[in-house]
Amino acid sequence: MDAKTRAGEFVKNNLVLVTIMILAAVTALIEPKFLTVANLGNLMNQFGPLSFVALGMTLAIIGGFIDLSVAGIVSLSAVFTISMIDVLGQGGALIAGLLAGAAMGFLNALIVVSCGALTQAKALFITYGLSAVYSATALLYTDGATQHMSHLESRTDLFKAIGSGRIGFVPASFLLFILIMAVLHLFLQRTQTGREICLTGANITAADLSGIPVKKRIMLVFTLSGVLSAFGAVVLFSRITTASPLLGANYETNAILAVVVGGTSLAGGRGSVVRTMLGVMLVILLSNCLNLLGVSTYLQSVCKGAVLIIAIWLDRRRVK
Repeated sequence: MDAKTRAGEFVKNNLVLVTIMILAAVTALIEPKFLTVANLGNLMNQFGPLSFVALGMTLAIIGGFIDLSVAGIVSLSAVFTISMIDVLGQGGALIAGLLAGAAMGFLNALIVVSCGALTQAKALFITYGLSAVYSATALLYTDGATQHMSHLESRTDLFKAIGSGRIGFVPASFLLFILIMAVLHLFLQRTQTGREICLTGANITAADLSGIPVKKRIMLVFTLSGVLSAFGAVVLFSRITTASPLLGANYETNAILAVVVGGTSLAGGRGSVVRTMLGVMLVILLSNCLNLLGVSTYLQSVCKGAVLIIAIWLDRRRVK
């Protein structure tokens, strides 16, 4: 195999990585500030909220579903957690928030399984409806008001460390993301339960006939998605120090974009949380580059939509 063929195969198999490299190089030439330590630290800081939600979405898609409830889970988890700080203290509020995310994810799975909505299309509408329920509950819980960490009587050092803490110039939230991503990668690749989730997503009928407890695996996938979405909510409000009842708006779209761009198949059964990291990097890098270049937010939405369409088209070609 000659060098040209090897280069072509590398580009074909690592299209996202190559796109990131090209995008970074072009932006660095146009805007020298892009390669400064401050901007690189800012990029890693932006990984926090979206990356955790995207990890949960990766598990859901590999398992054969798409979880549109993540936007509502982020909103409700955020306002609930911040409201519990004065009641339970920092550690207790953090645990309560993550448990709330787990409970919402478990409820998603319970309704999906009990309704027999074991296809992606059926579950899609159920999770979309539940997202509206969670968002409305967040509005009712706060009476539509935004929660402020500065108004709390208790200490918030733990949340400030999660949202703004750094080791050197590397944000603490980015290191947490890397740690959880590594654990999930080992879980999917090296454990029987992880492989069963992949088989369930690839062919739920074959998985059931093979003796895999399909419903339990679906429950696990949605519950983990809920926990990770709640963790993303904690990172987000810890960074901006406020929690709005609509804080999670559009997070489901960006999470799906990152997961699909990263190479996880919408058909289910095939994907990687490591590649999702590349997808998140591309989404964040694209937004950062467009901001540095002064592109309007409306045109940025057009660009993200185009990237999602192209990613889905490439995914369908891979499947075929």
